[in-house]
Amino acid sequence: MCVSLSQVSRFRIHLLVGSSCCERVHGLLKNNSSPKVLDVRASSVDGKSRWIRRNVSTTTQGSRSKTKSSVLGGAVPVTRIIDAESRTKIQPCETLQQRLAENKDLSKLLTVIVTDLETTGLSRVKERIIEIAAQDLAGGEYSTFQTLINPNVPISNAHIHGIRDDMVCRPEVPRMEEMIPIFLRYVQSRQKPGGYVMFVAHNGKPFDFQFLVNEFNRCSYEIPDNWLFFDSLPLAREIMKSVDATVRPKSSLSALGDYYKIPRDGQAHRALSDVLLLSRVFQKLTISSKLTLSDLVLRCLTAIELTTAMAKNKKP
Repeated sequence: MCVSLSQVSRFRIHLLVGSSCCERVHGLLKNNSSPKVLDVRASSVDGKSRWIRRNVSTTTQGSRSKTKSSVLGGAVPVTRIIDAESRTKIQPCETLQQRLAENKDLSKLLTVIVTDLETTGLSRVKERIIEIAAQDLAGGEYSTFQTLINPNVPISNAHIHGIRDDMVCRPEVPRMEEMIPIFLRYVQSRQKPGGYVMFVAHNGKPFDFQFLVNEFNRCSYEIPDNWLFFDSLPLAREIMKSVDATVRPKSSLSALGDYYKIPRDGQAHRALSDVLLLSRVFQKLTISSKLTLSDLVLRCLTAIELTTAMAKNKKP
């Protein structure tokens, strides 16, 4: 399934041809692959083109006794007494992450999507998202998504990402309330039947994920229950601490790209460029840490947990 371009207006989808998904996360995206990113001209319902074609390139447990019961004159086996006692105790409730991590077919249920946002500023309340990009690590057609977003507020930090007001204040650029259903269709097209989606973002917990939750709330949309959120920055810091203390490499995305000798395709602090770099950096991080998909899931946050954390540490 893929996003239907005939139903989409005023946005841009990038298509990525990549490798198939392996059980380990670091097998989801091959090092030596050079995926091809294409721009596709989307048309509105009336058939008119809404944006201009632009070429984009990238390199990118135990057995039971058979003793007779006491009713028949036999002894009561100890195993049965223990089982009876354990059933009377209240067992702690497993979290979604724990239940999912224990699934033997986790690789058939989980879709890993790397994402990145650009915003008008740092305030999670006052500022708005102006660009979003995402990449399904499984690869294939329609695996990469990118679009600018009209925030309806002035952009005060264009010097950081290079996105100016005149770039987003155009008829073909969607507003957030128009972009969310398009983004949901993209995610659903990548999701496995009855499965879950794990979003990966660098510094995602205090930044990208909070912006996303706030924008969904502002536009009266709910985050799907089968979405999980993984911040790759804490993992990167753990790994970098194990490196020679005299080197002290930084854990920013650009610094990690330099450390792992991964060339960047495109401008830093642009959503698609950062997503393509993080996809390869994330692979390196999982190799270095020897983490499995189950390990990663246990480190994730649900939307409810993320919202609760935001409420406890609310910042302007």
